[in-house]
Amino acid sequence: MTNKQPLSRERRAQLDAGLVEATHLAEILALDFARLLAAVAPSLPASAVASMRKAANSGITLRMQGAATLLRAHALGDPLHWQTHTSDTVRGWACYLIGSDPRLTLEHKLDAMRALADDPHFGVREWAWLALRPHIAAEPLRVLAHVHGWTADASPNVRRFACEALRPRGVWAAHIALFKQEPQHAQPLLEALCCDESRYVQDSVGNWLNDAGKSQPAWVRALCAGWAERHAGAANAYVRKRALRLLDKAG
Repeated sequence: MTNKQPLSRERRAQLDAGLVEATHLAEILALDFARLLAAVAPSLPASAVASMRKAANSGITLRMQGAATLLRAHALGDPLHWQTHTSDTVRGWACYLIGSDPRLTLEHKLDAMRALADDPHFGVREWAWLALRPHIAAEPLRVLAHVHGWTADASPNVRRFACEALRPRGVWAAHIALFKQEPQHAQPLLEALCCDESRYVQDSVGNWLNDAGKSQPAWVRALCAGWAERHAGAANAYVRKRALRLLDKAG
């Protein structure tokens, strides 16, 4: 998701106007939120756009939430209006509109996010769980119970969301203290996905366990050892290798 070539003026203008999707992370990070807001929501007052311009140096997740807050404040907060937009970033704002909607229960937020969790664009799929992460971190067992059935969904994107959203650690996301210390709560979910045919899901399960191994290495080793005895396929072998990559280096 990186690109060594600098963005051309034409490409940047297309992204800022919401006319195209970003093709990699560097384009997402380089996008001018103020220009994008002005382009896709021309009814916003100039003061609202200016406030987003002042936040240009804030972290990307803060800018995503800030854009959603501005849209809601100016009666533009219906996520259904934005979640089919051409721009992946605008669809990401729909994620944050859902995640911050005070009228929705946590279960309703998860269900409303399901279509965005299955978005064709990699970035939107990340915003789908990141926008809910504060609520997930606060009530992980409640979320775990709700999304367990998603592990049988036909879409690997939805199956992956069920795992990725509950990872114990995250670079841009709040950690889940319970799963860092007691990862066994999530074992039924991990068991349901441990032989998934999708590499996208396999990576998520492996990364989940890699996270858990930083605080509970013995539990991760034991789980993987049990899987090695019960699952002979290539999918589970890949998951185990990814799960143990740091532990194996540590010896």
